[in-house]
Amino acid sequence: MIDLDGSDGGGQLVRTALTLSALDGEPFRMDRVRGNRPNPGLKRQHLACVEAVAALTEADVEGATVGSETLKFDPTVRPDAPDSPDEVAVDIGTAGSVTLVADTLLPLATRVDGPVRADLTGGTDVRWSPSTDYLRRVKLPLLRAFGLEADVAVERRGFFPAGGGELAVRLRPATLDPIELDAHGGDTPDGNAPGADAPSSAPVGVSVHAVAATDLDGGDTADELADTAVTELDDRGIDDDAAATTASVDADSPGTVLTVAVGDAPDSAAGASRIASRAGFVAYGDADASPSSLVATAVDGVERWLATGAPVDAHLADQLVVWLALAGGAVPIPRVTDHVRTNVDLVSEFGYDVAIERRAEGMPTIVSS
Repeated sequence: MIDLDGSDGGGQLVRTALTLSALDGEPFRMDRVRGNRPNPGLKRQHLACVEAVAALTEADVEGATVGSETLKFDPTVRPDAPDSPDEVAVDIGTAGSVTLVADTLLPLATRVDGPVRADLTGGTDVRWSPSTDYLRRVKLPLLRAFGLEADVAVERRGFFPAGGGELAVRLRPATLDPIELDAHGGDTPDGNAPGADAPSSAPVGVSVHAVAATDLDGGDTADELADTAVTELDDRGIDDDAAATTASVDADSPGTVLTVAVGDAPDSAAGASRIASRAGFVAYGDADASPSSLVATAVDGVERWLATGAPVDAHLADQLVVWLALAGGAVPIPRVTDHVRTNVDLVSEFGYDVAIERRAEGMPTIVSS
């Protein structure tokens, strides 16, 4: 059994440990779960991850209670076993993030023996987690280009505080290619530098995705949000013709979410060799949030990222650690965050050769052999 210390990180360490334990059939014990957080121990969304992976691996689990600072997880069935479960349903019971539960399950596609479906209920678009459109339009297209066979469907949106959103995750057997990305020059997609320090070559494509509850401003909030974002991207010289999608949705709580996706990540049929970059920037709002403030949050993120020259944003960087451990490859990142560092340390505990090196003119790079 692998002994892990969860005190240096948050829920991501729990999710990564669950994923790798399921894939390798290796039990673990994690002490001091979320030990450096103001409210340490497991929360409902972490327990949902435990419940989902445990159901698919028929695991023996100890410590799976709210507030527990010790978790013991021992999978008894590998995902590719002939009699392994192929369906799971998990209700977080709060607005805890279902996209983070999905992140825990997606790598299991590399080991499943047939189709697997997970129905997840909770918050689909909540703060401190990827939005549903970030997952569907930023992360999944990138991973599909390197061999992932999975899709995510939104059955119902769920905002804070009520949650009640529904996400359907479908996995199919997949074999990954090494994930190799290069630093780009830092220009905007239409060739205009966002700042004096920006280098010279460009990622391609910007898309705007705005979602709002129907009971906000008569259902016009999503359209206003998208229009404001498209205009702001043009005014800043980032993109003069960004594509936009909008949705006005029924939800148990009023809420809005804006996701701006940047870069090039074709589906696997187009070939991984065409991948240049992929990044996403999210802003969440409630009934009192102004479209201009949400747009400023997201577009400021785009502008800062474009100037770095990295092929992925900082949040996607730490999410790719598990995938690099499984597939191999190298991905330059904007900066070494605590999430990146602690996740690299944790996958190393499971025996994977992953490190952070300085490459691409000093840019930190996650490398896995």
